[in-house]
Amino acid sequence: MCGTPVALKVARDMLTADPALRHVLLVSASRESDLIDYGNPRARFMYNFGAGASAMLLRRGHAHNEVLASAVVTDGSLSEAVIMPGGGTRHPTWTDHHLDVPDLAAMGERLGQVSQPNFVRVIREAVEKSGSTLADIDFLALTHMKRSAYDALLAELGLRQDQAVYLDEYGHIQSVDQALALRLGEERGWLKTGDLAVLAAAGTGYTWSATALRWG
Repeated sequence: MCGTPVALKVARDMLTADPALRHVLLVSASRESDLIDYGNPRARFMYNFGAGASAMLLRRGHAHNEVLASAVVTDGSLSEAVIMPGGGTRHPTWTDHHLDVPDLAAMGERLGQVSQPNFVRVIREAVEKSGSTLADIDFLALTHMKRSAYDALLAELGLRQDQAVYLDEYGHIQSVDQALALRLGEERGWLKTGDLAVLAAAGTGYTWSATALRWG
């Protein structure tokens, strides 16, 4: 779910390390919505999951949409906050393959403490490593989340509503969210040549990530 900024970082690092590499194709496809039991109230924060796919092509020496720096942080205390209760080698005969949240209250309390600060941390680190500041951000391509958390994060970053796209008509499509937000931002005229765009994501594990782009 935090994969798009991480994938861009890995692809950029590969192109930097291997001069013979000319292109990297990043593809994301999500069907996590199939793993949700809508009769399980503990899984209600995942009820907004959607399905979809996206693709990005990175090209060495390309003069447009430059991939800049990235930042990633993980909180291991949330490593078992969202689980698949059975399957694998531990419970190989388990037949109910749905995601579950063993302690929803504890996860919510912990995320309330760390999620927004960690989003701000990785976004700040990505833009500062790219030679900019939070005040320079022109557009934010953000993971879909509840509206109150989205609005609070934009407010802390000093961003207007037309500097990010809220994916309320699409839902949370995991690693597709950022590519979709970029496309929608460009279509709406909110993303312009020369803009500093930041892709920011978070996912169960729990990991937060961000990658900066110079658009156009």
